[in-house]
Amino acid sequence: MKIGMKMESADTPAQAAGLSTLPRQKKLMTMAGVFMAMFLSSLDHTIVGTAMPRIMADLGGFGQYTLISSVYIVASAIVMPITGRLTDMYGRKPFYVGGLIIFIASSVGCGFSHTLAQMVIWRAIKGLGGGIMMATGFTVIGDLFPPARRGRYIGIGSALFGLAAVVGPILGGIITDRFSWPWVFFINVPLGVVVVILFLIYFPYMRPDSKPHRIDFAGIITLILTVLSFMLALAWGGGRYPWFSVQIAVVMGFSLAMLAIFIWIEWHCQEPILPLSLFGNSIVVLCLAIIFLSGFGMYGSVIFIPLFFQGVLGVTATTSGSILTPMMLGVIGGSFISGNLMSRAGGHYKRQGYAGIAVMALGMWLLSRMDAGTSTTHGLINVALAGFGLGITLPLYTIALQNAVPYGLLGVATSSAPFFRLLGGACGLAIFGAVMRHRFALELRSGLSESLKAALPQDLLLNMANNPQVLVDPERQKQLEVALTQAASQVAGADLFQQLLQSLRHCLEAALSRTFFVALITVVIALVCHLFLKEIPLRARHTPSDMVG
Repeated sequence: MKIGMKMESADTPAQAAGLSTLPRQKKLMTMAGVFMAMFLSSLDHTIVGTAMPRIMADLGGFGQYTLISSVYIVASAIVMPITGRLTDMYGRKPFYVGGLIIFIASSVGCGFSHTLAQMVIWRAIKGLGGGIMMATGFTVIGDLFPPARRGRYIGIGSALFGLAAVVGPILGGIITDRFSWPWVFFINVPLGVVVVILFLIYFPYMRPDSKPHRIDFAGIITLILTVLSFMLALAWGGGRYPWFSVQIAVVMGFSLAMLAIFIWIEWHCQEPILPLSLFGNSIVVLCLAIIFLSGFGMYGSVIFIPLFFQGVLGVTATTSGSILTPMMLGVIGGSFISGNLMSRAGGHYKRQGYAGIAVMALGMWLLSRMDAGTSTTHGLINVALAGFGLGITLPLYTIALQNAVPYGLLGVATSSAPFFRLLGGACGLAIFGAVMRHRFALELRSGLSESLKAALPQDLLLNMANNPQVLVDPERQKQLEVALTQAASQVAGADLFQQLLQSLRHCLEAALSRTFFVALITVVIALVCHLFLKEIPLRARHTPSDMVG
């Protein structure tokens, strides 16, 4: 079924045709720049985490520990779909180079920050640069290669995100210990300059067409307000304010109102920033739904995996920091294999999607079945399996999206994939956090013995019900043991302390098992959506085509 949005003019694919016929050397050097930029932007997510305790110690504000990361993620999410559409209208090169320059300049600003406020501002600006780079990278691959040949390159690009997650924490720790934390930001400067030079020399500037365009400023503003207020509600819900509080209701209501206004604007706009015709395409809708759900299930639950290993299995904090490495190695392997299969085995994204989501679901099911008796080795295998399934899915839905839209919408369609994955992860994190806290509190109220309830002050019980941090914080454990010893005799206090730790581990085990099971349900829903995804042959060359659905 054709959806009525044709190529805007006969010369719309000029950029694709021009870039796809670049000399081999220019193509390879351009791809080198794309891969370096992808690695650089994804590395920034992970390398900073290791340096965060030192940064907060110098700048102050431990109460705002997550703010530095949150502003980067929110800024990246906001700019992605906007950048994708603007590159469709004005060409890729100025935005890619501009994003790199913003990223480099803000890295310098972060390194020279002397207050928390300065750091937050520069990280927000850096998020804009990183979001522009992430939105444009896979689109440039779409410019250089037709869908039938994109698999291996998009697979490599997806694998780089996993590689950055493995390398980043190690590199961040080395740089912070041997030099100082500003160098985790300064390292971006020489690498970024190299990428800018590669793009300036080898990546030609080609506009899709020569006609004048009108930027949809009203759509941009309402989209920003929609996403910003939505992310703010997710960040505040269950923490600063209860989920059903007036404050959360007002912020979420404002987000919904802005969304309604945004849809109305896009419906009446001649050149909308997010064309609604995209959502009349069944392939696009299902791909974005699956991307959102897989992001919801996987990225939303991944933060709780180290908590399980440390709080339930009792591994050390140092060891738990590397627990996600097998998952990222699985992502790398799955992305690389999936991308190459897409290019070499006929581009059957439907079959590969079944395999990827099924493996991901199996990994999540095994995670939901873990308990205190699970060995660390078995736990790591489960984590790696879930990551491998996720890796399989990463390249194929991007390619399916790109193959289903006309070239004039390549940028906005491609950038929608990481945008929806990020939104899914943010929603998953908020929902799973609420599920975990609710289940833990229920288990704690029903699982503690009467002797423990009598020995523990009510305010301490309430605090533990809302935050099981005592299981992963040796200092808090010592304080709690002293408090119990003072409340009872030396022997009885020590015995009560061991009972309490055992009860807390059981409560956390039950809470995280429920959390992983809910994540499994979202992955299963993604598999159901995949059942209805229509597979169309991947185009072997850049040609004008109608949107199909």
